[in-house]
Amino acid sequence: MFRSKSKYHLLFLILLAASSCSKQADRFKLEAQFKNLNQGEFYIYDVSTGEKDTIAVNDGRFTYERQLTDTLTLAIIFPNYSEIPIFATPGGEVKMEGDASHLRDTEIKGTPDNELMTAFRLKTNEMTPPEAEAEAEKYISQHADSPVSLYLLHKYFLQSLTPDYAKAFTLCEKLRKKQPQNQHVARLLTQLETLKTYSTDGMLPDFQAISTEGDTVTNATMHADVNVIMVWAAWSYESQQPMRTLSKLKKKYPDRLKVLSICVDASPSEGKGVLERDSVNWPNVSDNLMFQSPVLAQLGIATLPANIITNKQGKIIARNLNPSDLQDRVKLLLGEE
Repeated sequence: MFRSKSKYHLLFLILLAASSCSKQADRFKLEAQFKNLNQGEFYIYDVSTGEKDTIAVNDGRFTYERQLTDTLTLAIIFPNYSEIPIFATPGGEVKMEGDASHLRDTEIKGTPDNELMTAFRLKTNEMTPPEAEAEAEKYISQHADSPVSLYLLHKYFLQSLTPDYAKAFTLCEKLRKKQPQNQHVARLLTQLETLKTYSTDGMLPDFQAISTEGDTVTNATMHADVNVIMVWAAWSYESQQPMRTLSKLKKKYPDRLKVLSICVDASPSEGKGVLERDSVNWPNVSDNLMFQSPVLAQLGIATLPANIITNKQGKIIARNLNPSDLQDRVKLLLGEE
């Protein structure tokens, strides 16, 4: 009788331990510590869906945990709008250490992907853009099975002033061979199949979309002296920065400046508050299709942030400028000092 109870007790403990391990195995944990930082807030978002969380920092430390069923690429947004990617895996635990005055030297340890990304960031910090791009291409070719490579593909070959869609397509094919079950890679490859022959200059291509107000917008409607098409999301603060400047300029030059914004949030309601806050009164397209939106393919856009400036004849003047350069270029084209 005693032995029977002991067996049941032992079985219960084994099941309890297994249950405990199971719960830990599907959770990701990030612990961070920063020097020269007391209190504040960071934002962390899912790169693929835009889902955003707020992280409270106390005494320079924070802990972030979430349940996962698959590997995710997250990004932490710092107060200066710079970001650092985090590769989160079920059961993974990583530690982040940095100095608030030297954020780009932040180190992340605990899993191979995060340590490889840290090594890449530290190695390329002092490189010129062409040198860093060459290093990214080398990394992607050597580590096509890593989620780090997909992040680098976006950063260096799509989020640039002159996206290299042909090279991005070739590199994405390598990722697809090594990651056949990765749906993010599959979708990007499909997009790049169309974009690989796309010219990043020349004339604005034909496109058509319906705004959230139900109006039809096309390339033919972008016929002001200066026209700006910008892609944004509620979770991307960098993509929102130009809105305030463009809103002021639009009020000053209502006939000379036309703006079209395309929101890639999963739902139009997510960005509604941003549009109201920044007094946006130009057409905004939000079709719930995120980066699968046909209008993005028509415009040759596959990433965020993105923008296109054209003149009255529809000629592309600039593409994918950072917020400061975008503001300066539009002012210059409008004749402002």
